Amino acid sequence: MITKVSHVTFFVLDQDKAYDFYVNKLGFKVNTDAKMENGFRWLTITPPDQPGLEIALLNPLSGMMKYDEETTNAFRVLLEKGALGAGVLHTPDCRATYEELKGKGVSFKGEPKEQFYGTEVILSDGLGNWFSMTQPK
Repeated sequence: MITKVSHVTFFVLDQDKAYDFYVNKLGFKVNTDAKMENGFRWLTITPPDQPGLEIALLNPLSGMMKYDEETTNAFRVLLEKGALGAGVLHTPDCRATYEELKGKGVSFKGEPKEQFYGTEVILSDGLGNWFSMTQPK
């Protein structure tokens, strides 16, 4: 029986920029940042209140991922267009967090709006992924 999810992956083309965004702007914690002998970097972060969930920030274009050329090109196009969605980030105060992150240079697609499920705004990590940042009702 499967009991939990321990790791998920956000694909990024630049792990240094991803580190800066997720750690320095969003406040996530670094769990692992290790470079292997072959140059592959295993970088995982955790949300502040969810230390049991590791998010791997991986470059799908690195040689270690071993995708064929067509798949590699598709990843590049989708990430460069910002077309990958990565999920929902919860916050206890959407409007205050929006103002805080906006002040740190985080990019948003509009302002927070009331929805049937709570207050929501869409943000981009600038690396190809977007998120719904939501204050649930």
